[in-house]
Amino acid sequence: MGDEKVKNEALEIMGLFQVLPRLVVFDLDYTLWPFYCECRSKREMPSLYPHAKGILCALKDKGVDVAIASRSPTADIAKTFLDKLNIKSMFVAQEIFSSWTHKTEHFQRINRRTGVPYNSMLFFDDEDRNTEAGVENGCDQHLGWERCKSWGF
Repeated sequence: MGDEKVKNEALEIMGLFQVLPRLVVFDLDYTLWPFYCECRSKREMPSLYPHAKGILCALKDKGVDVAIASRSPTADIAKTFLDKLNIKSMFVAQEIFSSWTHKTEHFQRINRRTGVPYNSMLFFDDEDRNTEAGVENGCDQHLGWERCKSWGF
């Protein structure tokens, strides 16, 4: 399915809701792309999950900001991949660093940087332990693309 078709479907689905989140926060590994950065080389050309770019574009078209909260120990590789995929500029905040606090510190930084309250955020991650940080702060959460059916794809 092409990015434009996915974007149009996502826009249609989002149109069913009276209220959208102000900010959607995404994990990277196994949420936006199907691999762990630390297992890859900067020289490789990464790929996103098939629906990811279309959904990111639809969110931007609807005026919903997007951010990244990743505990990747290889932030340099993650940032290189975001550049190679031409999506780095889509994100209003990119908190990519290893942490023992799950993602509590990531969310605190995103909140400070954007001013968006936690209860106006939606968080997608493939790991339950990471989503707990968002939920503790009042953020709604969903598991990654493969396990999340709320988009209807």
